Amino acid sequence: MPSAIDSPPAAPRRVVHQGDAIAWLRERGRLDGASVVTSLPDVSEVPALGFEEWKRWFEDAALLVMHTVPDDGAAIFFQSDIKHDGLWVDKGALVARAGERAGMGLLFHKIVCRKPAGTVTFGRASYSHLLGWSRGLRARADRSTADVLPAAGLMPGSKAMGVRACLDACRFVREQTPTRTVLDPFCGWGTALAVANALGLDAIGVDLSARMCRRARALEIDLATETVRIPERVAGAARAAVRPSGAT
Repeated sequence: MPSAIDSPPAAPRRVVHQGDAIAWLRERGRLDGASVVTSLPDVSEVPALGFEEWKRWFEDAALLVMHTVPDDGAAIFFQSDIKHDGLWVDKGALVARAGERAGMGLLFHKIVCRKPAGTVTFGRASYSHLLGWSRGLRARADRSTADVLPAAGLMPGSKAMGVRACLDACRFVREQTPTRTVLDPFCGWGTALAVANALGLDAIGVDLSARMCRRARALEIDLATETVRIPERVAGAARAAVRPSGAT
């Protein structure tokens, strides 16, 4: 019988809770040992709110997410700007206002290309913001990564975070913070959770949809080939939704 010293390391854990993210975050409070990698819902995904209400909700939700992170952790947001009534809505600025309210500093602000450079878009920007915030951390110069990511990477679904964007964020958590759990309170397909597990980090997700929770628990990602696997029993017709780039 092998001794404990010969036992293989435990596999990274993944727990996905079904429920309202805001209520879940308020109930849990600060999560020691955790950093956040998430993408807050667009106005189109919160139909009960008017546009101005959504903007207030978005900033308050970002603030709540930041309050969840300990001083030695990072709160990382992946957000794409949109147009409303012909004017741009800068989601990066909304997150920045929350960061100031939370007493956090901006560790990095990267641009992730959703479309090839030069592509003309109108309603949604061809890029996304990848923003990292913390109270106590300072990014290390010897572990810096590119400020512009040429592509978001493979997406399990049309509104999922791209694998490459998640990889950049989760690597920052692993290499520049002492935290070893990634929390995504708006996890959807669970891309950030699966990437975190692939890097050896534990992961916690929250989503309102029972169907998305099943997918987030089951999603597997091979980082070497940038391919995803969703077991047949939970995938249903959504298996055809896998696409190479882009995000909301």
